[in-house]
Amino acid sequence: MAGRLIFLGTAGGRVVVYKQLRASGGIWFEYNDTRMLIDPGPCSLRCITKSKHKLDPTKLDAIYVSHRHLDHSIGANAVIEAMTEGGFNPRGTLFITRDALEDDPVILKYLQKYLKHIVLLEEGKTFKLKDIEFTTPVKHIHGVETYGFNLRMGKLTISYIADTKYFPELPDYYNGDIMIINVVRYQPSNLLHLCIPEVKQILIRATPKKAIITHFGMTMLRARPWEVAARLTEETGVDVVAANDGMMVEL
Repeated sequence: MAGRLIFLGTAGGRVVVYKQLRASGGIWFEYNDTRMLIDPGPCSLRCITKSKHKLDPTKLDAIYVSHRHLDHSIGANAVIEAMTEGGFNPRGTLFITRDALEDDPVILKYLQKYLKHIVLLEEGKTFKLKDIEFTTPVKHIHGVETYGFNLRMGKLTISYIADTKYFPELPDYYNGDIMIINVVRYQPSNLLHLCIPEVKQILIRATPKKAIITHFGMTMLRARPWEVAARLTEETGVDVVAANDGMMVEL
């Protein structure tokens, strides 16, 4: 088994994204010869082509868009152009929410024709991509249709908790050995995003072997994510790492 995660960007929230204080390229996932790009925001294609890990967009099998917000979706357009070689080699699968393709589609219609498959995400469904499968266990609370996933690769499960307001049942839906959590806010707010006290509750209840926090807004950057991760490790007993741009995690 050979697998890795590459964090092409760790920006979350409007200010960090539009100022590009951190990159917003999404997450590159590989397992054997299966490659999927998760939540490609602005600058995703550049992050891929300029990566020190020698990534090739034409080798992608799929793109996963958890929801329609710009910092999770807009980079998919350029990546589709690249992965299909300008549409001359139609290929790949797009996993995406229904509302991201409706009245105001975030994926341009002419680019949609370049793809082999477009698969709509739904709550409680299981999806397969070559030698992996993943489930979207619950619809998140985020103002637009949003899904994270539990992804199985061999005996290892990776959970991705995308943007959401915290709700008491949330930790029960995610069971990954490795858990990736989007945490925009340091302290609670009225925004529909997780904060660190809520992440702590998730880790205590879900007890993953490893957790990676990412998608940082301004309050998280000011709090120094690496220091926040160290405190979470001490307080929960879970190995918590704060992602940084370009970070690779071997699976």
